[in-house]
Amino acid sequence: MALRFSLRKDKLRNIRRREGRYLPRTNLVGREPAQMWEFYIQLVHVEEAFRNLKGDLALRPIRHQKEERIEAHIFVAFMAFAMQVTLRRRLRDPAPGLTPRSVLEKFAAVEMIGVLLPATDERTIILSRQTEPEPELRVLLDQMRRALPNQPPPRITAKGEGTR
Repeated sequence: MALRFSLRKDKLRNIRRREGRYLPRTNLVGREPAQMWEFYIQLVHVEEAFRNLKGDLALRPIRHQKEERIEAHIFVAFMAFAMQVTLRRRLRDPAPGLTPRSVLEKFAAVEMIGVLLPATDERTIILSRQTEPEPELRVLLDQMRRALPNQPPPRITAKGEGTR
C-alpha cells in the first residue's frame, strides 16, 4: 500500500503569509485596533510583573494568619517590584541590554567587611570597608552617574562596650 498525500495550497499560502506575524484574538468588539494593542501590551506587563515576583524577587505565597501581616507582605512585594521597575527604567538609556537581575548580580560582588582591631586598653577599633567594584561594574556606575558610598570612618568602642 503506497502512501499518498496532497498539499492544500490555499491553506499553505495563508500560513506562509502569516509567518513571522502575531495575530492576537479577542472577544472584545467595537474597539479600535490601537486600543486593543495597548490592552495587550498592558497584559504583557502584568504577566511580566508576576513572573518577576515569582522569579527574580523569589516571592511565593505565604500563609499569614493576621491581616496586618498580609498587608505588610503585599506592601513589601509591591515595594520590591517598584524598585525593580525603577532600576529597569534607569538602565534603559545607559545600558539598554542589561536586566535588573544581571545588574543586581554584578552588585552582589561588592561586599562590606569589618576588621576588628583590639587595642591595648580593651577598646576595639572597627574598620568597615567595602570591596572595590570590578571594572565592568565601575563602567556601569559611571554610565548611570552613580557612585558607591564613601568608605565609613573607623569606629572605636568604649572600654567594656561590646561590638555591634
